[in-house]
Amino acid sequence: MTVLSPPHLSRIARPGVLFMVLVVGLSAFGVGCADRAESDGETDGTGPLGIGKEVTVPIPAAVTMVVSNGAEPRSLLRPDYPAGTVQQVTLYTAHRIEQQLDGQPPRDFSTPALTIPMTAQTTSEGIDLVLGMVTSPDPKLAKALTKIGGSHAGFDLSELGAITELRLEPAPEVSNTARTALEHAFYQAVYRSIAFPGEPVGEGAVWTVRQDVASGVLLDQVTTATLTKREGDRLTIELHVTQTPKSLVWTLPNHAGTLDIRDYVMQGTGVITVDLGLPLPVSGSITVGGHQVYRDPRTASTLQQKIDTQVSWVE
Repeated sequence: MTVLSPPHLSRIARPGVLFMVLVVGLSAFGVGCADRAESDGETDGTGPLGIGKEVTVPIPAAVTMVVSNGAEPRSLLRPDYPAGTVQQVTLYTAHRIEQQLDGQPPRDFSTPALTIPMTAQTTSEGIDLVLGMVTSPDPKLAKALTKIGGSHAGFDLSELGAITELRLEPAPEVSNTARTALEHAFYQAVYRSIAFPGEPVGEGAVWTVRQDVASGVLLDQVTTATLTKREGDRLTIELHVTQTPKSLVWTLPNHAGTLDIRDYVMQGTGVITVDLGLPLPVSGSITVGGHQVYRDPRTASTLQQKIDTQVSWVE
């Protein structure tokens, strides 16, 4: 992945550039390790995912804790599918962000929504994905996405179903714009996934999943899951997600200074349906949003952001 590295800036030029870094480096939940390509053009050289090469990205460990074991009967929730299990599912992601610098008018930095049909096949090591025709309502991005069909991706999973690695391998002819959009979409999906508890549970069970999210500022994400319904291997799970910065000061890369986090609220809810015999969610949607305020202590400039992200699955 490519990490944004802002140059050393003068006192006058510094605020605007640093706040642009915030937009591309912090705003997309869970995708802070990727830089954002311009939607109206292509960059030369290697893209965020490389050219025709598989990139494997480790995902921070997810730690589960049972709050309530729920009603009897109880059992361990574990993915249970043989190698070669095939599932067709569509992933939809949308990310909206509005920012305001000091007293300037608000600006829209939203990234276009993506609809990603895919075929998942389980292996002895994880889940392999073959992407179908990826679409977007944005005409320029839609054009860039036309060559992404047939590209590969994948997940490696822990015993509890947590994603431990994300693998991405777009076709060599895929543009940097399309690669970046695909990476952002999969990061949103990864950090909206759920891990199962380590103890037997039944309907009504509640557990938490704690995970670090690297998004420029290191975030502590806590997902509270409630098993509201079970019919055989099919589980309906309500989710509540919160994020909290682990520090109130962000030290920027390349000695570019620091930014104070004056306010940070990100939370959301959703419901997903999973089948223990299938590798991906069969349905569901999760929306997380909130607002942040960052202040440059050297210039007293302030950036406010309003963010909303949505991840949906449908068979």
